[in-house]
Amino acid sequence: MLNPKNWVTLFADYLLNYAFFRVRDRALAEDLMQETFISALKSQHTYNGTANEKTWLTAILKNKIIDYYRSKLGKNSKLTDSIDGNTNNDFFNTETSFHWFEKRQPQDWNNSDKAIETDEFNNTFNDCMKKMPEKLAVVFSLKYIDDEATETICKEVGITTSNYWVIIHRAKLQLRECLEKNWFKA
Repeated sequence: MLNPKNWVTLFADYLLNYAFFRVRDRALAEDLMQETFISALKSQHTYNGTANEKTWLTAILKNKIIDYYRSKLGKNSKLTDSIDGNTNNDFFNTETSFHWFEKRQPQDWNNSDKAIETDEFNNTFNDCMKKMPEKLAVVFSLKYIDDEATETICKEVGITTSNYWVIIHRAKLQLRECLEKNWFKA
């Protein structure tokens, strides 16, 4: 049974952090969280008890975030990164495969498993996500934070699978570069 009187006390911090990590704007995250509570109150009659309250509220928030990005990008807007031409300067091509240019090779991230458990790393990661162009951050977040399927992301954001893979690749490269500069210093 739902207990809306306790939602703010029990779930507000979690939902706010969830939204903030995805939209990178505190005021917007607060608005989305509030919209989630309002929507949940209006639709509490549909709650069937198969998920706990936190999971149910998170699903509503997740849909609010997707709706936000969908409206921000515009109904007919597409992410238009093209796969034509050179998408980056990180690789050179031999006849059989691609290889890293020496100056662009990823650094060795010793003890990276322990590092990602720290608040310091999470702050650096969030800062790097904020620096990333919004289109890249949206697709990256949907894939690696929300664990959405490629087909769902392409449909929600309005991109082709080819553009999706280019965007993911670029997002990973930018995130890697930012983390290497700001966290995993040589």
